[in-house]
Amino acid sequence: MLQEIAILIISGLGSGLLAGILGIGGGAFLVPLLLTLNYPSLQAIATSSLAIVITSSSGTIQNWRMGYLNFRRVILLGIPAVITAQVGVIVANLIPEFVLLIAFGFLLIINIFLSNLRRHLATTSHQSSEKRLSEKFACLFTGAIGGFLAGLFGIGGGVIMVPLQMLLLQEKIKVAVQTSLGVIVITSISACFGHALNNNVVWWAGIILGFGGLIGVQISTRFLPKLSDQVVRFSFYTMLAILSIYTFWEANQAWEIWKINNEI
Repeated sequence: MLQEIAILIISGLGSGLLAGILGIGGGAFLVPLLLTLNYPSLQAIATSSLAIVITSSSGTIQNWRMGYLNFRRVILLGIPAVITAQVGVIVANLIPEFVLLIAFGFLLIINIFLSNLRRHLATTSHQSSEKRLSEKFACLFTGAIGGFLAGLFGIGGGVIMVPLQMLLLQEKIKVAVQTSLGVIVITSISACFGHALNNNVVWWAGIILGFGGLIGVQISTRFLPKLSDQVVRFSFYTMLAILSIYTFWEANQAWEIWKINNEI
């Protein structure tokens, strides 16, 4: 038990460091970890959501104090995310575990291509009124997708909101990271609430993870402005690639168990 608590604290610290630097809630790291500790997939997703609430709140407060938070954009992204996160929770309770994991793995890979696509798109000029309309639509769309994925996969939504902000809103990666972390506060609260209603949350484990994450994110949010965009981008892509490989491995294990249980 003490060993598991130590692992959770250290892992929470690591997820907090990733949250502040990469603009993710840490679920892309925490969910595979909890699966390794033999938590069922739904419990891993739900418990991750609780930890993300604590971590993202701490990091967002720090970004606000440092003057790196656009509240208007956070709200535009967060409003649809609150609704779609609940849809994600419902879907997560209906899908077999191996299907959920395969979808998560493909999502991580797709995000690498989305981020790269943004770099190759030429920016076009619009009139100010058209640009505002386009910005609002892009924010609502990005927030809706991020919220759905937060509920579905137990992630804060940053692994999709950062690339979509770069692609649709033409944001630099560090600005997208800081905005994403603010939205994650909203999406993670909504997702955690939905999972709590379904009794999926392991509260003590989520709080321990969140405590470690709180410490880590305080360090990384202070460090992010000093990093170059190239370093942040490379770190983001590397994390997605590693996690996708691990997730596919977990999906294969879940598929074997599913076949045995269903006598295929």
